[in-house]
Amino acid sequence: MNEKYVLELQHIRKEFPGVVALKDVSLQVKAGEVLALIGENGAGKSTLIKSCSGAVIPTSGKIIVNDTEYRHMSPQLAADNGIAIIYQEFNNVGELSVAENIFLGRAIRKGIIIDKKAMEKKAAEAFEQLNIKINPKTLVKDLTVGYQQMVEIAKAIQQNAKILIMDEPSAPLTSSEVESMFEVVEHLKKQGVAIVYITHRLEEVFRLSDRIVVLRDGEYIDTLITKESNVDQLIRLMVGRELKESYPPREGCIDESEVVFEVEEVSGNGDQNISLKIHKGEVLGLGGLVGAGRTELAEMIFGSVRKDAGKFIFKGKEINPKTPREAIDLGIALVPEDRKRHGVLLENSVVTNINMPIYNRTSIASVINGKIESQIAKKYKDEMMIKTPSLGQLVKNLSGGNQQKVILGKWLAANAELIIFDEPTRGIDVGAKVEIYRLINQLVKEGKSVLLISSEMEELMGMSDRIIVLSEGKITGMLSKEEFDPDKIMAYASAAREVQ
Repeated sequence: MNEKYVLELQHIRKEFPGVVALKDVSLQVKAGEVLALIGENGAGKSTLIKSCSGAVIPTSGKIIVNDTEYRHMSPQLAADNGIAIIYQEFNNVGELSVAENIFLGRAIRKGIIIDKKAMEKKAAEAFEQLNIKINPKTLVKDLTVGYQQMVEIAKAIQQNAKILIMDEPSAPLTSSEVESMFEVVEHLKKQGVAIVYITHRLEEVFRLSDRIVVLRDGEYIDTLITKESNVDQLIRLMVGRELKESYPPREGCIDESEVVFEVEEVSGNGDQNISLKIHKGEVLGLGGLVGAGRTELAEMIFGSVRKDAGKFIFKGKEINPKTPREAIDLGIALVPEDRKRHGVLLENSVVTNINMPIYNRTSIASVINGKIESQIAKKYKDEMMIKTPSLGQLVKNLSGGNQQKVILGKWLAANAELIIFDEPTRGIDVGAKVEIYRLINQLVKEGKSVLLISSEMEELMGMSDRIIVLSEGKITGMLSKEEFDPDKIMAYASAAREVQ
């Protein structure tokens, strides 16, 4: 391994109005090294890497790339220095094709004419390296979240980056896609690429990294050699406390005599003939690979997409929500997979987001009662332990984990009886994960019912009372708690593919 540091961040400080996001943070990464950057949500990880791309201008400190010192970066300067960043938030343009997104701003041309075939060929080569099949001509808006993330990775590969910063790249991916991505990381490492890898999945830290930098509350805590550290040590450094339970125990909350929600032979939105029941106080897990039809089912239940056939029965009555508003009024909530697009209003405040589903209850003649609005927001801010300088803070300025807590807070305020969690801990740190698991336990203890969609096998088995597995829009397996087994779940998840 080359001992030369190709990227150094020295004494980086960043202040936002009312918040010090980074306080004197330094790190170094070598060529051919994977440096893991870890910390809870709000620790400052995303702010730190954005200083490398020019998206954030540090208040003080300096950035050194290959012995050249910079006060701050710009997007062009970062690109000129071989820095590529895969952000947790996607930068794709939905109306353009996959190939056009990969070569956005640097199209291949024949003279003055854009050479689409050449771009499609190069894009296909990148996907072949990732060991995944995506048609380069497909519009990005038609891809699942998992495949959109793969486009981001392919884009960085095509830029021939010498310093690659990856912000939660595996968060939306299936296990097979994650393995392919690991192979790409190892390949790039052997080529001498310096990689800063941000993840909340500690197993990935030990699988991929050479060294680990830990941040907490915007401050540098420690740098460790991966092979000389362990999970408990990392968690203590990240959260400043010990987490005794990854999946908090849940006493039997299920009332098997009461079916709260039933799906009867429902088809539509890519799903076929889906039937299932959710009891009062139950967490029903929904497993499957990307594209299995799990989110598609959630969209139909929540009224975002109309079903073609079948019935939804909620609390003994047939329902047919045509819009999310109708579903909310019935007592159904959805914590969506893509929180930034569908879960929160980024340009609005914490108080507005938490109150959004219930303004029809807290307003008189369309006039909002500000006092009640603030009381409700404060109640759920405190319950969810949302880190924000004020209730008036715009949600876009919160960390990903705290944005997720705002979404959960608004559904608690709405007092929903059926809550659908679609990848609830995607991109969320270990400490916040446990808080969300405890919240789910509290919900079912109070008699709520939960439909839990998760691509994390351990989470699916650790939190569910039963698991139903989908593959290509069909139910391929059902497992009771006693039958949970990762091999069985994966076999069911790939069952429809094997039959063809």
